[in-house]
Amino acid sequence: MPYLDKIAKSVLFFALFAVSALGFAQTAGVGSWPTQKPIRLIAVFPPGGSVDQVARVLAPALQIELKQNVIVENVGGASGVIGTAAMTRSDPDGYTFAVVFDTHGVNPSLKDKLPYDTIKDISPVILVGTSPMVLVASKKSGITSFKQLVDMSKTGKQFSYGSIGIGSLGHLAMARLAKQAGFDWNHIPYRGGGPLMQDALGGQVELAVGSEFLVKPHIDSGGVVPLVITTAKRSPSLPKVPTISESGFPGFSAPAWWAVLAPGKTPQSIVDAMNKALNKVLKTPSVAEKFKSQGIEIVGGTPETAREFIGKQVGIWGKFVIENNIKETGQ
Repeated sequence: MPYLDKIAKSVLFFALFAVSALGFAQTAGVGSWPTQKPIRLIAVFPPGGSVDQVARVLAPALQIELKQNVIVENVGGASGVIGTAAMTRSDPDGYTFAVVFDTHGVNPSLKDKLPYDTIKDISPVILVGTSPMVLVASKKSGITSFKQLVDMSKTGKQFSYGSIGIGSLGHLAMARLAKQAGFDWNHIPYRGGGPLMQDALGGQVELAVGSEFLVKPHIDSGGVVPLVITTAKRSPSLPKVPTISESGFPGFSAPAWWAVLAPGKTPQSIVDAMNKALNKVLKTPSVAEKFKSQGIEIVGGTPETAREFIGKQVGIWGKFVIENNIKETGQ
């Protein structure tokens, strides 16, 4: 019957429309990313430190690449755990990411319990880069060379050194050096690179260890004296500063690193899209030059590259933390 045929065609039309609309709704969140709202880039340490600086170098270039506002938000505390937890609790919709530091690879062994699962709740997006850690001396300390520091330490003199926190790579690198050499050094943990460098510049702490990205501006200004770096090779931007390895401790290497992470259930298509955008940003001349001038060697690559690197760091430094019974309350 013509009437029934007309009804059947109408039903079929609306059914097809509904299926089409449903399909659009299911893909709109990914397909339209990132047009829905600004992207939040959580820096997991306070303002003034290297994590904050890396985030603020990436944000404007990423904003241009993605054609969407990118807002840096500092959520510091607990060696990056509080900011990372804030990221993992966010909707996995591609609008919240975190910039983390090397402490991310130590926290699973250092903390009794983390407020997130480091595998299920986190999706690595990209390994931004690596950098030497630099041990610097306050002007007021009177220390002008690593040899002088070593010679004085061998006589039993105790020095105090600051890092960005217990379990940070700077802390672990210096703890490893002190143990290897038999030095009696006192560790003073800070809540971030900004407060650490303020005290180093003011002479409240004799020694400070931080990424080259953090300390180089203060070296260039003459505020602190560079003594030694923690990587196997000298830094091109600090060619006169010797390595620990060439200064009597062969094989010593402890690079700092930064990575961008996403909540664990973020769609892989968005993780890949963000990875692609960040790789482009890292090749932008202004970004590349800024990182190079601060001693960061850009890595980039795939999310899997970041996952593998972070996994290795967890293994290396986690073992050191456990073997040396390093606790949050002290060494």
